[in-house]
Amino acid sequence: MAQKIKLSTIAESLGLSTATISLALRDSPLVATDTREKIKEQARFLGYIYNRRAASLRTSRSGIIGVVVHDIMNPFYGEILKAIESELDRSRQTFILSNHYDSVEKQRMFIETLLQLGGDGVIMSPAIGTPPEDVMLAEENGMPAILVARSMDGVDLPTYRGDDSYGISLATNHLIGLGHRTIAMIGGTDQTSTGRDRYQGYVNALRKAGIEVDPELRIPGPRTKQGGFEAAVNFLSLPQKPTAAVCWNDLVAIGLMNGISRAGLTPGRDISVTGYDDLEEASIATPSLTTVWNGQAEVGRLAARALLDKLAGSHEPDGIHLIKPEMRIRQSTGPIKR
Repeated sequence: MAQKIKLSTIAESLGLSTATISLALRDSPLVATDTREKIKEQARFLGYIYNRRAASLRTSRSGIIGVVVHDIMNPFYGEILKAIESELDRSRQTFILSNHYDSVEKQRMFIETLLQLGGDGVIMSPAIGTPPEDVMLAEENGMPAILVARSMDGVDLPTYRGDDSYGISLATNHLIGLGHRTIAMIGGTDQTSTGRDRYQGYVNALRKAGIEVDPELRIPGPRTKQGGFEAAVNFLSLPQKPTAAVCWNDLVAIGLMNGISRAGLTPGRDISVTGYDDLEEASIATPSLTTVWNGQAEVGRLAARALLDKLAGSHEPDGIHLIKPEMRIRQSTGPIKR
């Protein structure tokens, strides 16, 4: 019965025109706020369901935005998505979420499905190995794309992410300033722009301080707490005996600290550890984690705003837009033990 309720039914019950009812249900400023709320309340009472498909035929817009990221279980992406959702809510846009888990095929299927549904646009953190034509598939079919967290070679689209090279250099310089000279880097991969930039920031900071870069001090791979915990065995058995570790992200850092503690050592006193992203968990970890704020909420907000502006006819400059990271010093780092 609810789906059979028409705009005219609401209009007749309130003594208003169907045009006024339609405008109010779309939050048009042409209808006074009190009248809009009265109409919405009556619509709910009568059981009216907004027909998005019919509306899209009238406006050539579906009100649907696609968002595809690596893994929503990673709080880093959760914080980006929260900001995207908040910004889209203000424009009454609905988003459909997909995790690609770095599967190019899964990501491609999502974009194709989104095109079939008539999606208005897509925000994506591209999977490892994404060919430029997969992203341009959306653009060339009238569905604007915005990139977040990762940038891509061969794709000139608005891209929002933290300045990873600078951010990791902040963490590395912090450890150098505490007297550490044998500093390992735990986690990450050269297959993403994020991984390449973070490792380069680590290398640059060491070289600027006159410290030789030792490839043996890099333990690539881990990006989760479990990965960080398992990496502790390799880290503690390195022949160079590092006194500190720069970690790919907070999850790896917290896992590594747990592994260090399991071995009978104290993070922050025996071995200094830094994270990256400044997730909520970082400040309540034991010890509280020294890390780098990477602006996830700002990334999400700016990306959503750029897409909405693009849909409205304005055009955000293409290319990479970097958020400047900031250091957060807590208990997991300290002066080198003499």
